Amino acid sequence: MMISAVSLSRSVAGLSLLAIVAGAGAAHAQQSCQEDFQKLTQRRMAQIQVLNGLGKAGKGKMDPNAACPAAKKLVGIENEMLAYMTKNKEWCAIPDNVIDGFRQAGSKTKNFASQACTVAAKMKQMQQQQREQAANGGGMGAPPKLPSGPL
Repeated sequence: MMISAVSLSRSVAGLSLLAIVAGAGAAHAQQSCQEDFQKLTQRRMAQIQVLNGLGKAGKGKMDPNAACPAAKKLVGIENEMLAYMTKNKEWCAIPDNVIDGFRQAGSKTKNFASQACTVAAKMKQMQQQQREQAANGGGMGAPPKLPSGPL
């Protein structure tokens, strides 16, 4: 069976057009992925700057009451980024090792947030106990009764 030159050139032209459309689709996918990921990364970096600012304000030590909500927000942003990466792995051509590395970094952030929130909760509990003790006569309780009668 012979293919005419005209039909062959049409087939090649059709394949070329398909390649151009596919290439444009891939370029669009890459651009879309880059834009989406850049927005997520900017949000993440802004939240990291908030935490760094808390550390600088405390001269290297963060106030757990301020760090807890900031760290929780960072965990939320990182979870959103990981979900995006996982969902769009094929479309955005994201390698497995990048996703795994981001997942490991996210677990460190979750650990930090957990520690900050635990310390903040303990501090709040201690402050509440101090307020209750102060309201009950200075925290020492009622004075002991002295024995009555002859000694």
